[in-house]
Amino acid sequence: MSRPRIVIVGAGFAGYRTARTLSRLTRHQADITLLNPTDYFLYLPLLPQVAAGILEPRRVTVSLSGSLPHVRLVLGEADGIDLDEHTVHYTGPEGGEGTLSFDRLVLAAGSVNKLLPVPGVAEHAHGFRGLPEALYLRDHVTRQVELAAAADDREECAARCTFVVVGAGYTGTEVAAHGAMYTDAQVRKHPMRTGMRPRWMLLDVAPRVLPEMDERLSRTADRVLRQRGVDVRMGTSVKEATHDGVVLTDGTSVDTRTLVWCVGVRPDPLVESLGLPVERGRLLVDPHLQVPGRPELFACGDVAAVPDLTQPGQFTPMTAQHAWRHGKVCAQNVAASLGIGERRPYRHRDLGFVVDLGGAKAAANPLGLPMSGPAAGAVTRGYHLAAMPGNRVRVAADWLLDAVLPRQAVQLGLVRSWSVPLESSSPEVARVAGRPERAAKQTATTGTAATTGKDSGAEPAKSRPGGEPGKSSPGAEPAKNQPGGERAKNQPGGEPAKNQPGGEPAKNQPHSPRAAGKPRRAGEGAGTGPARGSGKARKTSRASGGGRAAAPSGPTRSAGPPDDPGPEPPADQPPPGPDIAPGPVKRTDGRRAEGDS
Repeated sequence: MSRPRIVIVGAGFAGYRTARTLSRLTRHQADITLLNPTDYFLYLPLLPQVAAGILEPRRVTVSLSGSLPHVRLVLGEADGIDLDEHTVHYTGPEGGEGTLSFDRLVLAAGSVNKLLPVPGVAEHAHGFRGLPEALYLRDHVTRQVELAAAADDREECAARCTFVVVGAGYTGTEVAAHGAMYTDAQVRKHPMRTGMRPRWMLLDVAPRVLPEMDERLSRTADRVLRQRGVDVRMGTSVKEATHDGVVLTDGTSVDTRTLVWCVGVRPDPLVESLGLPVERGRLLVDPHLQVPGRPELFACGDVAAVPDLTQPGQFTPMTAQHAWRHGKVCAQNVAASLGIGERRPYRHRDLGFVVDLGGAKAAANPLGLPMSGPAAGAVTRGYHLAAMPGNRVRVAADWLLDAVLPRQAVQLGLVRSWSVPLESSSPEVARVAGRPERAAKQTATTGTAATTGKDSGAEPAKSRPGGEPGKSSPGAEPAKNQPGGERAKNQPGGEPAKNQPGGEPAKNQPHSPRAAGKPRRAGEGAGTGPARGSGKARKTSRASGGGRAAAPSGPTRSAGPPDDPGPEPPADQPPPGPDIAPGPVKRTDGRRAEGDS
């Protein structure tokens, strides 16, 4: 008799814990396959310290094959699930496709950046959900300070050393706190003009910093930020973003070359394509993390709306703390469905939160006890060391070195601006020129232009900011403000030169946008028939456009300084289209493109 096949989609907090616990419970009585775009588990809470140069990137990653020896790792991204046939279709990192069969499926695909319909944000902002984005931000901030120190124009210097972070939640607060310390340390080596220093701004429409946490934690974080010179503006957000700055909702214009988007996350759009009941983009499950009516399907983490038994009528929030504990209970219930052990419902009460503000400063409330200062800093770092599934000694060593040695501030140039677009459906993977990419998923959301500061998802818009379908989807015309296409008519600088990367789009290309609400199997052409009938769980596609494209879709920005065009696509690949910008965009108004801003 063959062993049951268990497929786990995603290796975040929930997926990794599920795989590790299942491997221990089944003891070779089942074949466990883990499908993930990368070969590592990422410890997200320490990502701001990577961007600030405190920790090396590998410190916050844990090898999946090394820590899960009895789990088969498949590199790829799920883009179609057929619940009737019990198969998962995926696309590998080099464009190859494959199919995994399952008897039990655990959906733990995680979340993506939440994109609101704010003009210019998709083109000029970057998120903070993956390692490539953290590496890009560290290089970008370092470069801007160095360029500001060498600038002859005072206004240019001020714009380059102004950094705007939108979203005063957990991530945005830590990014601003660590970023201010990083740039202050850098200008001590590269002094700028007299009376000028780096300026960090933290924006949110919420009434206070960390609105989802205890008010005492909020006051502590706000005080530390202001002491470091961070311009904290509550009740304010971005109204419009351009190449040279942002316009705030209060009418203020801020010249800047850096816009970090930390307004929160939304569940992976793969969930919406299943055709099953959802709650704000999250798959509805019972307290045992099982999808009603689908005994073979389990969901946990950010993609699952898990009833909160401690607060009837509510769902557990999208936090790493819950996702980690979801994984353990989910594994126990999957094993129970195979006759190993007993089922148990998910029940957990938060034990408190910790927010690392850099140096010896932190805000924490372990077991409800509010703390601040060095004591909170010790508790916070102790918690992270205990929670990490690996690399504890290396992380502690980096912290020790950072305390006694000056911080290194160098730009490696490994990740370019166009490699980490905000609309990316896979923030954990940097885009590579010439590599086949699957079509981008829908990541835009409806709502007002104001940010919320919360980590909860919102209802998706049609596919682009403003609610209109993305014109850069395969089979449709390229977005007018992307390299290789026509610049948006309301953007400064007029039309771009016709020798930009990708050239002009072919005018005789057929336009075949996908009908809303009818997901297709990845790889299907535009003229194929609809999916299965609505009465059954149908074969679904993770892609937002019909079929696969030779290049990814979505907005990009200028790829870099004129003297550093970035990697060129291989000779056998078609010229880069609207999504691949291996070189800087040339301006026609006489001005020079300014770096990666």
